[in-house]
Amino acid sequence: MSELLEIKKELKLDSGKILKPPIKVAYNTYGKYNKDRAILICHALTGSSDVNEWWDFMVGKGKPIDTEKYFVICSNVLGSCYGTTGPTSINPETGKPYRLSFPIITINDMVKLQKQLIDYLEIKKLYSIIGGSMGGMQVLQWCKTYPEMINSAIIIATTFKHNAYQIAFNEVGRFAIMNDPKWNNGNYSFDNPPENGLSIARMIGHITYLSEELMEKKFGKGIKKFDFSIDTEIGSYLHYQGFKFTKRFDANSYLYLTKALDYFDISEGCGSIEEALINSNKIKYLIVSFTSDWLYPPEQSKRIAQALLSVDADISYINLNEPFGHDSFLLDREPLKIVIKNFLESL
Repeated sequence: MSELLEIKKELKLDSGKILKPPIKVAYNTYGKYNKDRAILICHALTGSSDVNEWWDFMVGKGKPIDTEKYFVICSNVLGSCYGTTGPTSINPETGKPYRLSFPIITINDMVKLQKQLIDYLEIKKLYSIIGGSMGGMQVLQWCKTYPEMINSAIIIATTFKHNAYQIAFNEVGRFAIMNDPKWNNGNYSFDNPPENGLSIARMIGHITYLSEELMEKKFGKGIKKFDFSIDTEIGSYLHYQGFKFTKRFDANSYLYLTKALDYFDISEGCGSIEEALINSNKIKYLIVSFTSDWLYPPEQSKRIAQALLSVDADISYINLNEPFGHDSFLLDREPLKIVIKNFLESL
């Protein structure tokens, strides 16, 4: 069960806007409190602070991130809909849900709020910080902004900056949501949300999470019906995933979080990745990519690794040969578990 921290001071956002208190942070902890062996896990786009829901095979007693050895923390990100303040939350100035009055946020804003949680837990230095996809972006931002607070970092299947190709998929997803008749400029009923638009956005996203090899192997072509009904296994699968998603996630939160992804650029204000990470070269890094990931392909992880090497950071990089695409880090596979376990034990 998630715990809730209420922060009673305002948060200045990268947009220049001020988020008024109280600001809520939903978080979970696992294992016995140990400020010297604390690991922060950063979740991906639609994850929550409950790692048992999405990384159960990785975190727990006797598992790669062993809760007998480490004190594990995971917080829900700013802008999400799983307990931390976001567009579904009540605006203290109006007494009504923020909806689109919620300010635009960035990955850096998420990290600034996480930092307040870590301070509250009286942890001066994280034993490790770990994240995949959007979680990996948060890890990079932590390393740039608070390098003195991090002993080691595990960065999985992510990028240093969203390119036009990656932004394009998110833009189509947002367009689908904002053109659903039920969206109503963000003022939809929570009991009757813009399901069609959100499910289309999820279907588009899900295609990028899989790989061509996996889709070809897993889904047959189906039976020709000579009409526009669903007659392929992949079509049925995407429709199922899309509408299942609408039962657990908020459409406005999806808009805000994908926008934060699109704004991410670790070199912003520094000129280069190397300059952005130069002060984090005392951190020990593990960077992991997957051969079949075409959302955040291995070349983008390699670029991060090269930048860190150039500033004399202690870095290990591995490109795992997995056929499951971007979502490989969310699947119970031995190679990733072994790599993470060995890295943590080497510290």
